[in-house]
Amino acid sequence: MNPLDATAAMTGSTLAGNIVAAVTDVLGHAPTMIALHEPEFAGREWEYVKDCIDTGWVSSVGAYVDRFERDLAAFTGCARAVATSNGTAALHMCLLAAGVQAGDEVLVPALTFVATANAASYVGAVPHFVDSETRSLGVDAPGLDSYLSDIAEVVGDDCVNRRTGAVIRCLVVMHVFGHPADLDALDALAQRWKLTLIEDAAESLGSYYHGRHTGNVGRLAALSFNGNKVVTTGGGGAVLTNDPELSRRVKHLTTTARTSHRWNFLHDEVGYNFRLPNINAALGCAQLERLPSMVERKRVLANRYRERIAPLAGVRFLHEPHGTRSNFWLNTLILDTPAEAERDTVLAALNDAGYMSRPVWTLMHKLPMYTNCPRMPLPVAERLEASVINVPSSAKLSD
Repeated sequence: MNPLDATAAMTGSTLAGNIVAAVTDVLGHAPTMIALHEPEFAGREWEYVKDCIDTGWVSSVGAYVDRFERDLAAFTGCARAVATSNGTAALHMCLLAAGVQAGDEVLVPALTFVATANAASYVGAVPHFVDSETRSLGVDAPGLDSYLSDIAEVVGDDCVNRRTGAVIRCLVVMHVFGHPADLDALDALAQRWKLTLIEDAAESLGSYYHGRHTGNVGRLAALSFNGNKVVTTGGGGAVLTNDPELSRRVKHLTTTARTSHRWNFLHDEVGYNFRLPNINAALGCAQLERLPSMVERKRVLANRYRERIAPLAGVRFLHEPHGTRSNFWLNTLILDTPAEAERDTVLAALNDAGYMSRPVWTLMHKLPMYTNCPRMPLPVAERLEASVINVPSSAKLSD
Protein backbone atom coordinates (compact mmCIF):
# COMPACT_ATOMS: atom_id res chain seq x y z
CA MET A 1 0.00 0.00 0.00
CA ASN A 2 1.46 3.37 -0.99
CA PRO A 3 1.68 6.17 1.64
CA LEU A 4 -1.29 8.07 0.22
CA ASP A 5 -3.52 4.98 0.28
CA ALA A 6 -2.34 4.20 3.81
CA THR A 7 -3.23 7.72 4.98
CA ALA A 8 -6.64 7.46 3.34
CA ALA A 9 -7.27 4.13 5.04
CA MET A 10 -6.39 5.59 8.44
CA THR A 11 -8.70 8.59 7.99
CA GLY A 12 -11.56 6.66 6.44
CA SER A 13 -11.80 9.23 3.65
CA THR A 14 -9.89 9.41 0.39
CA LEU A 15 -10.24 13.22 0.31
CA ALA A 16 -9.01 13.56 3.89
CA GLY A 17 -6.11 11.22 3.20
CA ASN A 18 -5.12 13.10 0.07
CA ILE A 19 -5.18 16.42 1.92
CA VAL A 20 -3.13 15.07 4.83
CA ALA A 21 -0.59 13.66 2.36
CA ALA A 22 -0.39 17.02 0.58
CA VAL A 23 0.14 18.95 3.82
CA THR A 24 2.78 16.40 4.88
CA ASP A 25 4.61 16.99 1.60
CA VAL A 26 4.63 20.73 2.29
CA LEU A 27 5.50 20.70 6.00
CA GLY A 28 7.12 17.36 6.62
CA HIS A 29 5.98 14.91 9.28
CA ALA A 30 4.94 16.53 12.55
CA PRO A 31 6.75 15.06 15.59
CA THR A 32 4.72 17.50 17.71
CA MET A 33 1.65 19.58 16.90
CA ILE A 34 2.42 22.27 14.31
CA ALA A 35 0.51 25.39 15.32
CA LEU A 36 -1.89 27.22 13.03
CA HIS A 37 0.03 30.49 13.32
CA GLU A 38 2.83 31.32 15.74
CA PRO A 39 4.57 34.62 16.49
CA GLU A 40 8.19 34.92 15.47
CA PHE A 41 10.68 36.98 17.50
CA ALA A 42 13.95 36.98 15.60
CA GLY A 43 14.86 40.66 15.42
CA ARG A 44 15.32 43.46 17.94
CA GLU A 45 12.26 42.65 20.07
CA TRP A 46 14.19 41.91 23.24
CA GLU A 47 16.43 44.95 22.79
CA TYR A 48 13.45 47.30 22.49
CA VAL A 49 11.44 45.69 25.31
CA LYS A 50 14.49 45.79 27.60
CA ASP A 51 14.87 49.48 26.78
CA CYS A 52 11.32 50.06 28.04
CA ILE A 53 12.07 48.18 31.24
CA ASP A 54 15.43 49.90 31.76
CA THR A 55 13.95 53.37 31.28
CA GLY A 56 10.66 52.69 33.09
CA TRP A 57 8.52 53.66 30.08
CA VAL A 58 6.26 50.61 30.01
CA SER A 59 2.75 52.07 30.08
CA SER A 60 0.56 53.91 27.55
CA VAL A 61 2.94 56.83 26.91
CA GLY A 62 6.39 56.51 25.43
CA ALA A 63 8.64 56.88 22.43
CA TYR A 64 7.83 53.44 21.04
CA VAL A 65 4.09 54.21 20.85
CA ASP A 66 4.84 57.32 18.82
CA ARG A 67 7.31 55.46 16.63
CA PHE A 68 4.96 52.52 16.10
CA GLU A 69 2.22 54.85 14.88
CA ARG A 70 4.63 56.63 12.51
CA ASP A 71 6.01 53.34 11.21
CA LEU A 72 2.53 51.93 10.61
CA ALA A 73 1.48 55.02 8.69
CA ALA A 74 4.63 54.91 6.60
CA PHE A 75 4.34 51.19 5.84
CA THR A 76 0.65 51.27 4.90
CA GLY A 77 0.78 54.64 3.13
CA CYS A 78 -2.03 55.99 5.29
CA ALA A 79 -1.74 59.53 6.58
CA ARG A 80 -2.33 58.59 10.21
CA ALA A 81 -2.26 55.56 12.50
CA VAL A 82 -3.52 55.51 16.08
CA ALA A 83 -2.43 52.53 18.19
CA THR A 84 -5.05 50.87 20.39
CA SER A 85 -5.18 48.17 23.04
CA ASN A 86 -6.52 45.55 20.60
CA GLY A 87 -8.15 45.16 17.21
CA THR A 88 -11.67 45.08 18.62
CA ALA A 89 -11.09 48.46 20.28
CA ALA A 90 -9.85 49.76 16.92
CA LEU A 91 -13.08 48.65 15.23
CA HIS A 92 -15.11 50.20 18.06
CA MET A 93 -13.31 53.51 17.55
CA CYS A 94 -13.80 53.35 13.76
CA LEU A 95 -17.56 53.16 14.22
CA LEU A 96 -17.65 55.95 16.80
CA ALA A 97 -15.49 58.21 14.64
CA ALA A 98 -17.74 57.46 11.65
CA GLY A 99 -20.70 58.84 13.58
CA VAL A 100 -22.58 55.59 14.13
CA GLN A 101 -25.37 56.19 16.64
CA ALA A 102 -27.53 53.97 18.81
CA GLY A 103 -30.28 52.44 16.70
CA ASP A 104 -28.37 52.70 13.42
CA GLU A 105 -27.71 49.61 11.37
CA VAL A 106 -24.20 48.61 10.31
CA LEU A 107 -23.71 46.25 7.36
CA VAL A 108 -21.19 43.56 8.31
CA PRO A 109 -20.33 40.23 6.71
CA ALA A 110 -21.93 37.16 8.23
CA LEU A 111 -18.61 35.44 7.55
CA THR A 112 -16.28 37.25 9.91
CA PHE A 113 -14.72 37.06 13.36
CA VAL A 114 -17.22 38.04 16.07
CA ALA A 115 -15.37 41.30 16.87
CA THR A 116 -16.74 42.87 13.68
CA ALA A 117 -20.33 42.42 14.86
CA ASN A 118 -19.52 43.10 18.52
CA ALA A 119 -18.06 46.51 17.66
CA ALA A 120 -21.42 47.54 16.20
CA SER A 121 -23.17 46.36 19.36
CA TYR A 122 -20.78 48.37 21.56
CA VAL A 123 -22.05 51.62 20.04
CA GLY A 124 -25.70 50.57 20.34
CA ALA A 125 -26.06 49.82 16.63
CA VAL A 126 -27.62 46.74 15.03
CA PRO A 127 -25.43 44.45 12.92
CA HIS A 128 -27.06 43.78 9.55
CA PHE A 129 -25.48 40.71 8.02
CA VAL A 130 -24.50 40.46 4.35
CA ASP A 131 -23.24 37.70 2.08
CA SER A 132 -19.77 36.89 0.75
CA GLU A 133 -18.30 36.02 -2.64
CA THR A 134 -16.04 33.08 -3.41
CA ARG A 135 -13.09 34.89 -5.02
CA SER A 136 -11.82 36.73 -1.93
CA LEU A 137 -14.38 35.54 0.69
CA GLY A 138 -15.12 39.26 1.19
CA VAL A 139 -18.45 41.06 0.90
CA ASP A 140 -20.37 40.37 -2.32
CA ALA A 141 -20.76 43.85 -3.83
CA PRO A 142 -23.22 43.04 -6.67
CA GLY A 143 -25.36 40.89 -4.36
CA LEU A 144 -25.43 43.57 -1.68
CA ASP A 145 -26.33 46.25 -4.23
CA SER A 146 -29.28 44.18 -5.42
CA TYR A 147 -30.37 43.52 -1.84
CA LEU A 148 -30.23 47.21 -0.88
CA SER A 149 -32.31 48.05 -3.95
CA ASP A 150 -35.02 45.79 -2.50
CA ILE A 151 -34.98 46.93 1.13
CA ALA A 152 -33.48 50.43 1.30
CA GLU A 153 -33.68 53.92 -0.15
CA VAL A 154 -31.52 57.04 -0.02
CA VAL A 155 -33.24 59.87 1.81
CA GLY A 156 -31.14 63.02 1.73
CA ASP A 157 -27.70 61.93 2.94
CA ASP A 158 -28.93 58.77 4.64
CA CYS A 159 -29.51 55.20 3.56
CA VAL A 160 -32.77 54.13 5.21
CA ASN A 161 -33.95 50.56 5.70
CA ARG A 162 -37.58 50.66 4.53
CA ARG A 163 -38.39 47.55 6.55
CA THR A 164 -37.12 48.81 9.91
CA GLY A 165 -37.01 52.58 9.45
CA ALA A 166 -33.43 52.63 10.75
CA VAL A 167 -30.56 54.46 9.10
CA ILE A 168 -27.96 52.11 7.62
CA ARG A 169 -24.87 54.12 8.50
CA CYS A 170 -21.80 52.06 7.56
CA LEU A 171 -20.54 49.17 5.53
CA VAL A 172 -17.73 47.23 7.22
CA VAL A 173 -15.77 45.00 4.84
CA MET A 174 -13.31 42.40 6.04
CA HIS A 175 -10.18 41.22 4.22
CA VAL A 176 -10.61 37.56 5.08
CA PHE A 177 -7.41 35.64 5.92
CA GLY A 178 -5.42 38.54 4.43
CA HIS A 179 -7.04 38.50 0.96
CA PRO A 180 -8.20 42.00 -0.06
CA ALA A 181 -11.91 42.33 -0.76
CA ASP A 182 -13.16 43.93 -4.00
CA LEU A 183 -12.58 47.47 -2.74
CA ASP A 184 -13.34 49.38 -5.95
CA ALA A 185 -16.79 47.83 -6.25
CA LEU A 186 -17.47 48.15 -2.52
CA ASP A 187 -16.36 51.78 -2.44
CA ALA A 188 -18.61 52.60 -5.40
CA LEU A 189 -21.49 50.84 -3.67
CA ALA A 190 -20.87 52.73 -0.42
CA GLN A 191 -20.87 56.06 -2.24
CA ARG A 192 -24.02 55.21 -4.18
CA TRP A 193 -25.89 54.25 -1.01
CA LYS A 194 -24.47 57.03 1.21
CA LEU A 195 -22.64 54.58 3.47
CA THR A 196 -19.36 55.15 5.28
CA LEU A 197 -16.93 52.44 4.19
CA ILE A 198 -14.80 50.94 6.97
CA GLU A 199 -12.17 48.28 6.36
CA ASP A 200 -11.73 45.52 8.90
CA ALA A 201 -8.09 45.00 7.96
CA ALA A 202 -7.29 43.05 11.13
CA GLU A 203 -5.79 40.19 9.12
CA SER A 204 -4.33 42.05 6.14
CA LEU A 205 -1.21 43.92 7.27
CA GLY A 206 1.14 43.47 4.32
CA SER A 207 -1.66 42.97 1.76
CA TYR A 208 -2.24 45.22 -1.26
CA TYR A 209 -5.17 46.03 -3.52
CA HIS A 210 -4.09 47.27 -6.98
CA GLY A 211 -0.81 48.49 -5.52
CA ARG A 212 -2.27 50.25 -2.47
CA HIS A 213 -2.06 48.79 1.01
CA THR A 214 -5.40 47.75 2.48
CA GLY A 215 -6.88 50.45 4.70
CA ASN A 216 -6.53 53.27 2.18
CA VAL A 217 -9.91 53.02 0.47
CA GLY A 218 -12.26 53.10 3.44
CA ARG A 219 -12.67 56.26 5.47
CA LEU A 220 -11.27 54.34 8.43
CA ALA A 221 -9.67 50.94 8.90
CA ALA A 222 -8.79 48.68 11.84
CA LEU A 223 -5.69 46.52 12.31
CA SER A 224 -5.03 43.77 14.85
CA PHE A 225 -1.72 42.71 16.41
CA ASN A 226 -2.97 39.73 18.38
CA GLY A 227 -0.47 36.94 19.07
CA ASN A 228 -1.60 34.98 16.00
CA LYS A 229 -1.20 37.82 13.47
CA VAL A 230 1.72 38.34 11.07
CA VAL A 231 2.95 41.21 13.27
CA THR A 232 2.16 40.96 16.96
CA THR A 233 2.43 43.27 19.94
CA GLY A 234 1.08 40.57 22.24
CA GLY A 235 -2.27 42.29 22.11
CA GLY A 236 -2.93 45.50 20.29
CA GLY A 237 -4.51 47.15 17.29
CA ALA A 238 -4.58 50.39 15.34
CA VAL A 239 -6.93 52.69 13.48
CA LEU A 240 -5.79 53.84 10.04
CA THR A 241 -7.18 56.90 8.27
CA ASN A 242 -6.24 59.48 5.69
CA ASP A 243 -8.36 62.10 7.46
CA PRO A 244 -6.29 64.07 10.04
CA GLU A 245 -9.40 65.22 11.86
CA LEU A 246 -10.65 61.66 12.29
CA SER A 247 -7.26 60.57 13.62
CA ARG A 248 -7.36 63.38 16.20
CA ARG A 249 -10.87 62.28 17.16
CA VAL A 250 -9.79 58.65 17.61
CA LYS A 251 -6.73 59.56 19.64
CA HIS A 252 -8.85 61.79 21.89
CA LEU A 253 -11.45 59.06 22.47
CA THR A 254 -8.83 56.37 23.16
CA THR A 255 -7.04 58.50 25.77
CA THR A 256 -10.13 58.83 28.04
CA ALA A 257 -11.13 62.06 26.22
CA ARG A 258 -8.70 63.97 28.37
CA THR A 259 -8.04 67.56 27.36
CA SER A 260 -4.52 68.93 27.33
CA HIS A 261 -3.38 70.49 30.62
CA ARG A 262 -0.13 70.44 32.53
CA TRP A 263 -1.62 68.80 35.62
CA ASN A 264 -5.44 68.82 35.78
CA PHE A 265 -7.56 65.84 34.80
CA LEU A 266 -10.16 67.38 32.52
CA HIS A 267 -12.31 65.20 30.27
CA ASP A 268 -14.85 66.68 27.86
CA GLU A 269 -16.88 63.53 27.00
CA VAL A 270 -17.10 59.83 27.74
CA GLY A 271 -13.79 58.38 26.59
CA TYR A 272 -12.04 55.03 26.57
CA ASN A 273 -8.79 53.73 28.02
CA PHE A 274 -7.78 52.03 24.78
CA ARG A 275 -4.17 53.12 24.33
CA LEU A 276 -1.42 50.63 23.52
CA PRO A 277 1.28 50.34 26.23
CA ASN A 278 4.78 51.42 25.26
CA ILE A 279 6.24 47.98 26.03
CA ASN A 280 3.82 46.38 23.54
CA ALA A 281 4.58 49.05 20.96
CA ALA A 282 8.28 48.23 21.36
CA LEU A 283 7.51 44.68 20.22
CA GLY A 284 5.57 46.09 17.29
CA CYS A 285 8.42 48.35 16.16
CA ALA A 286 10.79 45.39 16.02
CA GLN A 287 8.20 43.24 14.25
CA LEU A 288 7.52 45.89 11.61
CA GLU A 289 11.21 45.95 10.76
CA ARG A 290 10.88 42.31 9.69
CA LEU A 291 7.39 42.43 8.18
CA PRO A 292 8.45 42.41 4.49
CA SER A 293 10.61 39.34 5.09
CA MET A 294 7.88 37.53 7.01
CA VAL A 295 5.30 38.23 4.29
CA GLU A 296 7.66 36.99 1.56
CA ARG A 297 8.25 33.76 3.45
CA LYS A 298 4.51 33.31 3.99
CA ARG A 299 3.99 33.76 0.25
CA VAL A 300 6.59 31.06 -0.43
CA LEU A 301 4.71 28.71 1.90
CA ALA A 302 1.38 29.57 0.24
CA ASN A 303 2.79 28.79 -3.19
CA ARG A 304 3.96 25.38 -1.97
CA TYR A 305 0.45 24.62 -0.69
CA ARG A 306 -1.09 25.83 -3.94
CA GLU A 307 1.16 23.62 -6.08
CA ARG A 308 0.57 20.55 -3.93
CA ILE A 309 -3.19 20.99 -3.62
CA ALA A 310 -3.78 21.83 -7.30
CA PRO A 311 -3.78 18.20 -8.58
CA LEU A 312 -6.23 16.98 -5.94
CA ALA A 313 -9.87 16.35 -6.78
CA GLY A 314 -12.52 17.73 -4.45
CA VAL A 315 -10.58 20.64 -2.95
CA ARG A 316 -9.01 23.92 -4.06
CA PHE A 317 -6.46 26.30 -2.55
CA LEU A 318 -7.69 29.86 -2.01
CA HIS A 319 -5.29 32.01 -4.01
CA GLU A 320 -5.06 35.81 -3.95
CA PRO A 321 -7.67 37.55 -6.14
CA HIS A 322 -6.48 39.10 -9.42
CA GLY A 323 -4.96 42.53 -8.91
CA THR A 324 -4.12 41.92 -5.26
CA ARG A 325 -1.09 40.84 -3.28
CA SER A 326 -2.00 38.90 -0.17
CA ASN A 327 -0.04 38.33 3.02
CA PHE A 328 -1.64 34.84 3.13
CA TRP A 329 -2.22 35.24 6.85
CA LEU A 330 -3.96 31.86 7.00
CA ASN A 331 -3.63 29.43 4.13
CA THR A 332 -7.07 28.21 3.15
CA LEU A 333 -8.47 25.08 1.53
CA ILE A 334 -12.04 24.99 0.20
CA LEU A 335 -13.83 21.70 -0.37
CA ASP A 336 -15.68 21.53 -3.68
CA THR A 337 -18.76 20.07 -2.04
CA PRO A 338 -19.93 21.90 1.10
CA ALA A 339 -20.54 19.26 3.74
CA GLU A 340 -19.79 19.80 7.41
CA ALA A 341 -19.37 16.06 8.00
CA GLU A 342 -16.66 15.79 5.32
CA ARG A 343 -15.07 19.04 6.48
CA ASP A 344 -14.87 17.71 10.02
CA THR A 345 -13.41 14.42 8.81
CA VAL A 346 -10.64 16.36 7.10
CA LEU A 347 -10.11 18.53 10.18
CA ALA A 348 -9.89 15.49 12.43
CA ALA A 349 -7.40 13.81 10.10
CA LEU A 350 -5.18 16.90 9.90
CA ASN A 351 -5.19 17.50 13.65
CA ASP A 352 -4.62 13.80 14.36
CA ALA A 353 -1.59 13.96 12.06
CA GLY A 354 -0.16 16.89 14.03
CA TYR A 355 -1.21 19.78 11.77
CA MET A 356 -3.36 22.22 13.73
CA SER A 357 -6.26 23.15 11.45
CA ARG A 358 -9.62 24.84 11.93
CA PRO A 359 -12.87 25.70 10.14
CA VAL A 360 -14.00 29.23 9.41
CA TRP A 361 -15.88 31.09 12.15
CA THR A 362 -19.50 30.19 12.94
CA LEU A 363 -21.59 32.61 10.89
CA MET A 364 -22.67 35.64 12.89
CA HIS A 365 -26.43 35.16 12.47
CA LYS A 366 -26.14 31.71 14.08
CA LEU A 367 -24.75 33.11 17.33
CA PRO A 368 -27.45 33.44 20.02
CA MET A 369 -27.06 37.20 20.52
CA TYR A 370 -27.40 37.90 16.79
CA THR A 371 -30.09 35.47 15.61
CA ASN A 372 -32.74 38.20 15.36
CA CYS A 373 -30.61 40.73 13.50
CA PRO A 374 -31.56 41.67 9.92
CA ARG A 375 -29.76 39.83 7.17
CA MET A 376 -29.79 39.33 3.44
CA PRO A 377 -29.90 35.80 2.00
CA LEU A 378 -26.53 34.18 2.79
CA PRO A 379 -26.12 31.21 0.42
CA VAL A 380 -22.41 31.75 -0.29
CA ALA A 381 -21.45 32.33 3.35
CA GLU A 382 -23.34 29.19 4.34
CA ARG A 383 -21.53 27.12 1.70
CA LEU A 384 -18.18 28.51 2.79
CA GLU A 385 -18.91 27.74 6.44
CA ALA A 386 -19.31 24.08 5.48
CA SER A 387 -16.23 23.88 3.27
CA VAL A 388 -13.39 26.16 4.50
CA ILE A 389 -10.33 24.71 6.26
CA ASN A 390 -7.31 26.70 7.48
CA VAL A 391 -3.95 24.91 7.67
CA PRO A 392 -0.67 25.86 9.43
CA SER A 393 0.61 29.19 8.13
CA SER A 394 3.49 30.51 10.28
CA ALA A 395 6.22 32.27 8.32
CA LYS A 396 8.88 29.99 9.77
CA LEU A 397 7.26 26.96 8.11
CA SER A 398 8.64 28.12 4.76
CA ASP A 399 12.13 27.45 6.15
